[in-house]
Amino acid sequence: MSAKVFGAIVLGASVAALPSLAGAQVVDGTRKTTDAATRMQQLAAARDEVEARQQRYQIGMLERVLEGAVEHGVTVIRDRLQTLMQMPTDLLISDNAHARGFRLDGYGVFFDVSVPPFETQLWTWRTLDQNDLGLDSALKQLQALVKGNVNAEQALKRLELQVSPATLTRSVQERTAPAGVRNATGSTASTTADAPATTDPILLDPNEAYRTEVIQALKDAMLDHSSSLGVGPAEWLTIAARGNEDRPRLAPADGGSRTRILRLKGSDLAAYLARQITKEEALQRIEIKVF
Repeated sequence: MSAKVFGAIVLGASVAALPSLAGAQVVDGTRKTTDAATRMQQLAAARDEVEARQQRYQIGMLERVLEGAVEHGVTVIRDRLQTLMQMPTDLLISDNAHARGFRLDGYGVFFDVSVPPFETQLWTWRTLDQNDLGLDSALKQLQALVKGNVNAEQALKRLELQVSPATLTRSVQERTAPAGVRNATGSTASTTADAPATTDPILLDPNEAYRTEVIQALKDAMLDHSSSLGVGPAEWLTIAARGNEDRPRLAPADGGSRTRILRLKGSDLAAYLARQITKEEALQRIEIKVF
């Protein structure tokens, strides 16, 4: 075979193979582009998941802070009542606070806080025994009933030992001191009865004092522990606080419990965190509505 004929054959084969080679290169390039786009999507999804996990963590941290803020308000109220009433107040609050947070696209961060109810059953003691008059009257009636019964008198004495020492001392002084001594200026009985009573606001409306203390604790938590939430300037940080009273299933849907909604604009929160406004100014900018 001549060289010219062989060269023509090789050239023809090469020309015939060109379309298949070009197609293979196009398919391979398309596959590489698709693989690169898939990897980019996977990286973006992984990054979004990391950011979402971090946001959930930060929201969970503030959930615990808000629950602690409510518990702090509960402790303050218990201590005030214990000091005023001289009686255990552990039963006045019988539940724990619960908080749940969410990020709402286009709005900001929202927290639902369930506040334990303030049990007022024991508060009837204060209504009946204001200034210990009701208790003293009850003791006198019991003493009259058990007089002459040795066992009953001893039982009543044991009961009196469980009463507040200050109340019992005053009751005994008023019963045993002569009339002239009780009325004499400067006597213990006289100074006790004539001393002006100092009224703590909690005695006038314990439920309102409880709500005020809890709301203040929640407002402080909003300002001092929300920097990591990433609330945008145009977004809101909102807390909805509602009592978690148990409502029977057959009770009317419109219950007496109300929701206190606290919200702060992200721009105001940023100004406070940047120390452009004081805490007092930031507290005044927190909106409070009752629903």
